[in-house]
Amino acid sequence: MKRILAATAAALVAVSATACGSGGGDSGDENQIVFSYWGSDSRQKLTEAAIAKFEEKNPSIKVEGDFSDFDSYYEKLATKTAAGDAPDVISIEIRALAEYSGRGTIADLTGKINTTDLDQSVLKAGQVGGKQYAIPTGVNAFPMIVNRKAVAKGGQKVPDDTTWTWDDYIALSQKITEENGGKPWGTEYNENPAFLQIYAAQRGEPFYKDGKLGVSEQTVKDWWALLQKIIDTKAGPGAAKMLETGTKPDQALLVTKESAFGSWWSNQLDALTKGSGEELDLLRMPRIPGAATSGMFLQPAMYYTISARTEKTAAAQKFVDFLVNDPDAGAILLSDRGLPTNAQVIAAIKDKLTPADRKVLAFMESIKNDLSPVVVPPKGATEMEDILKRATDSVLFKKATPDAAAKTFITEANNSLSQ
Repeated sequence: MKRILAATAAALVAVSATACGSGGGDSGDENQIVFSYWGSDSRQKLTEAAIAKFEEKNPSIKVEGDFSDFDSYYEKLATKTAAGDAPDVISIEIRALAEYSGRGTIADLTGKINTTDLDQSVLKAGQVGGKQYAIPTGVNAFPMIVNRKAVAKGGQKVPDDTTWTWDDYIALSQKITEENGGKPWGTEYNENPAFLQIYAAQRGEPFYKDGKLGVSEQTVKDWWALLQKIIDTKAGPGAAKMLETGTKPDQALLVTKESAFGSWWSNQLDALTKGSGEELDLLRMPRIPGAATSGMFLQPAMYYTISARTEKTAAAQKFVDFLVNDPDAGAILLSDRGLPTNAQVIAAIKDKLTPADRKVLAFMESIKNDLSPVVVPPKGATEMEDILKRATDSVLFKKATPDAAAKTFITEANNSLSQ
């Protein structure tokens, strides 16, 4: 996430000082609301279809979709918010929740949306200070994804994911690479903070603690050593190749059939499967030997929130209620924003889910007793992915020692969290 914190903070400060303004650009039509969201072309098509269904069922309300790609989403939202032109319904992710609620940008939705049938444990992940500022769109986990055919091509077997360790994972990936001559590699790796969060939790360390980073320098360095071991043993490609592939699922080595393993969010399995044309499955992440927990966790894919300044509250609430509670919305959106947390919606759409999504549903059920609770990150967490990536790349490209990079990472992270 690039340059989000500075742009967002400046915009939210500006809007706090704004004396007036209404959401959705004050179109003059009291029954028109604006819904902002990010994503791919396929998400845009699904969302437009859901909007059309809502308007069909609510002919007195019009919804204008305000779509952006992820890289520009928060800067665009910050600019509109600063101008007093915030969308009425706003999509945000978990790292932005504390920031937006703390600045008074989004409304307290406690008792305003029907949440009876939503998973109550996941619903808590939309709360700050006991108030329900955000409604989760659906849930994700961050598992290991495997192409069983690629593992078999390397003369290996998919391991028991309830017992495998990081050393097992790297050794297996190394053998696959060797047997296949690097086509495919045994694994690709991911610099997503979720990966470090899982690894740290296995060592008994929370990612955040008391508004600051809870991960120790030693754990960060040991995590980098794990990534470096993947490279050095040729279990996976070098840092330059991984930098080239980027962080979007359509660029994954799993999609280009250049890897047997890779870690991605569970709601990306369908896109990875379609992109690769291969049969892909989900596994628990490997563990540190003796770890008391898997470290894996459920996380809302994103949230629906409502602008605190909208003058079209009733229409905005009705739209959010439709998105999370109406089976017609669920049948259109399916798992695009994570598997719905509404049990009634899941029951209604189960037969419409793709085979990949049904795998995700079964996987989520199988790991539910082995998951850590969702924790809402503190203010400033929106920059964490960029801060971690810079530090990680500096180590993997040999531009900084792990000792120096770990100190830099923790300092920058805590400075961001103190904004």
